Amino acid sequence: MTAVPAADLSAALSDLAADRALLGRTSTAERVAAVLRERIAQGSFPPGTRLSEGRICTALGVSRNTLREAFRLLTHERLLVHRLNRGTFVRVLTAADIVDIYRVRRLVECAALRGLGEPPYAVAEVRAAVTAGERAAAEGRWHACSTANIRFHQALAALAGSARTDEMMRGVLAELRLAFHIMKDPRRFHDPYLSRNQAITDALEAGDAARAERLLAAYLDDSLRQLLAAYPREASQG
Repeated sequence: MTAVPAADLSAALSDLAADRALLGRTSTAERVAAVLRERIAQGSFPPGTRLSEGRICTALGVSRNTLREAFRLLTHERLLVHRLNRGTFVRVLTAADIVDIYRVRRLVECAALRGLGEPPYAVAEVRAAVTAGERAAAEGRWHACSTANIRFHQALAALAGSARTDEMMRGVLAELRLAFHIMKDPRRFHDPYLSRNQAITDALEAGDAARAERLLAAYLDDSLRQLLAAYPREASQG
């Protein structure tokens, strides 16, 4: 299980308090779950992190009952796991989980590009994610680069124009972020994909969805192989 430094956990909880305003006056477990899902997707709470009910309730200004229902929702999404008499933890993925995540990604992301129809395509959000990733990499902010990469793939899936697909991919990509934590050198992992994100976006802007899909399929295959190669050596099995 991953041991999270106290300073890092305190910083994550302080950041979480800033999300309190997002809950509004009609706070619900679904909204709390959405906030926590986003923070997990951003990497604020790494795999193996124990989530303190008391501290999160204080940060978000919600009741324990509301938070526990949010925990149940995220457990159902396979982002959290409850251990009897120990508490709730951010889930540590298995190699089989990673394979299944990538299976879903190929089915959804490639299909989104395959079903685009006639150009031009509305790829402004895709391009914005590419730009954000390149800027973060240039500044050495590899955590932010990883977040931009997640946004890139969310934007690709969003080209399908389906609210249900968007909702599903939010959970899938948040779960994927848990897999990224096994890569000890984020620069080495993310840097080669910046140019590949650029190439996919260029193909879409040129109206060549078929080429973009081929590039994406190869990209996903390579990323999966890279994660699986690292997993047996580096992943915690807590």
